[in-house]
Amino acid sequence: MRSRDQVGELRPSQLLHTFGVGSTVELPEMTTLVLGLDAWPEALCQPVSEPRLLAAVQAACGQQVGRLLTPPVVEDESPEGVPVAPFPRWLRCPLCSLLSPIDHGVFTLRRDRYRPERTTFVHDGCPKSVGRPPTTYPARYLMACVEGHLDDFPWVEFLHGADPCQGTLRLVELGDAGRAGDVLLSCDECRRNRRLSQAFGNEAAPYLPPRCRGRHPHIGKTGTCDQQPTTLILGASNSWFPVQSSALSIPAPGGRLAQAVEDAWAAISEFEATEETLRKLMNSNPVLKDLRVLSGELGLPEVVKAVQARHDGATDEDPRDLRTPEWRVLCDPGAAPELPDFKLRAVGPPEQLTAAFAEVVLVERLREVSALRGFTRISAPDDLEQTEGKIAPLTRDAPTWLPCSEVRGEGIFLRFPEAAIAAWEERFTADPAYARLGEAHVAWRGRRNLPTDEGWPVPRYVLLHSLSHVLIRELALECGYTASSIRERIYADDGEEPMAGVLLYTAAPDSEGTLGGLVSLGEPENLGPLLRQALERAQLCSSDPLCSEHDPRSDSSLHVAACHACQFASETSCEKGNRYLDRATLVPTLGDGDYAYFQVK
Repeated sequence: MRSRDQVGELRPSQLLHTFGVGSTVELPEMTTLVLGLDAWPEALCQPVSEPRLLAAVQAACGQQVGRLLTPPVVEDESPEGVPVAPFPRWLRCPLCSLLSPIDHGVFTLRRDRYRPERTTFVHDGCPKSVGRPPTTYPARYLMACVEGHLDDFPWVEFLHGADPCQGTLRLVELGDAGRAGDVLLSCDECRRNRRLSQAFGNEAAPYLPPRCRGRHPHIGKTGTCDQQPTTLILGASNSWFPVQSSALSIPAPGGRLAQAVEDAWAAISEFEATEETLRKLMNSNPVLKDLRVLSGELGLPEVVKAVQARHDGATDEDPRDLRTPEWRVLCDPGAAPELPDFKLRAVGPPEQLTAAFAEVVLVERLREVSALRGFTRISAPDDLEQTEGKIAPLTRDAPTWLPCSEVRGEGIFLRFPEAAIAAWEERFTADPAYARLGEAHVAWRGRRNLPTDEGWPVPRYVLLHSLSHVLIRELALECGYTASSIRERIYADDGEEPMAGVLLYTAAPDSEGTLGGLVSLGEPENLGPLLRQALERAQLCSSDPLCSEHDPRSDSSLHVAACHACQFASETSCEKGNRYLDRATLVPTLGDGDYAYFQVK
């Protein structure tokens, strides 16, 4: 395929959250693989300023990462864009069932310049076609491993094993259900055949390669790998999981000048902090308008001094800790300045719940920036600190920039009193339910070859996470947003600077990003009835008593009283993959535990 053939369109946010580097994109007529950042048109990507996030990804990916850039946005019929390649490379003719790789030249690329999404491969020599040649479709089986490698299914080896054969392969579908047992692979020469059901499960070992071939087709790189590959269906949800870091844009400590430097950091970070350099930048770049105004008020030397201080970046804080600075700002809304992308307003807790909550803060404007650091396959990045070795790269060498997205929206922040949370933790940790969840945690991590003595959240996390999920469900019924568009951000720590809070927010990639419906529900007169109704619903689940009496050790799960009917949220909302949930931490249920934080009457 030529490098400038346009074959479809994606939204910029999809290139980070759904169809990022290394993922397969199923278009109407063909399937493609998003190539690595080395091939992206970097000149068409716009820089995004979020110094806290940049410092965090530098700590994770290396100091060579100098910029955060948005995915390229191009005009219709533009020869530029995000590069993709046809994948899988094996295609099948639906009429004659011929199975062949693209490289053999059996199939021909047919371009449609007016409808790029209709660009496809056709089988010109199909003996069963009448009129136009039939469109071919990808063979819907792939091989992947937990190290992030991806490969075509080994069709020849699967059928012939060690016996070579140059015969024509055919993939015949015997039924309409699309089950692997109804798909038959055969050879015209030696007449061998084998059903695709033998590519899955324990019986697949004799027919598949014993070791992964270590291929990263998105960057054209092949290495060594000792993992056993797994057969996947094309489009399977476990074929690509993004590994991301995200941060909220919060005011910079130090006043107007420090904030102006932060806002302009993406444009000035690569330049030396001298009067001559800054004067040229401020005169040529409209992004530096605030710095230009302040240089007139305070003098250019003061601006140079502030930029140099930002370059030095001397701080004792861990750059990977993105939540503690956010917690400090959210807990002191009166001192937080109002910015174009940040505005807080404190309101009192609802009546009858003043003992349960210390404060409610309405986040009338917020901005979230997310950066894609890599991806995993087969297993989700459950614990990023422990799965660094299994994160697949975005480039052949160390990346110098990472793709990011910025969204704007609104939210509600609920802060809990530390004394009440500490007293509740004593009751929860003394209950057998806490011990059962701990045992399930150890078993769950052990099966994934993760250190069993790490990754356990603080006890308060289960309470905060469970409340977040019941509120997401209730807010979606009232605010006009769908449940999948409301996200959670949990602040939970029992260390030197304890945290106990929940931020529920919604964000959209347009310039407005908010309808105001979520913030309005945070007013005490609206939040009180909503909270009480959410807690009343949590007392009884339609799956009770099975749900309330669930033992996480019995089914390899990491939740107690929780299920799809009462607690689980969509994957776009939950930051922990619906783990560490227990509605019994909120209210009394039909289970045996007696450790509810709220007492519903």
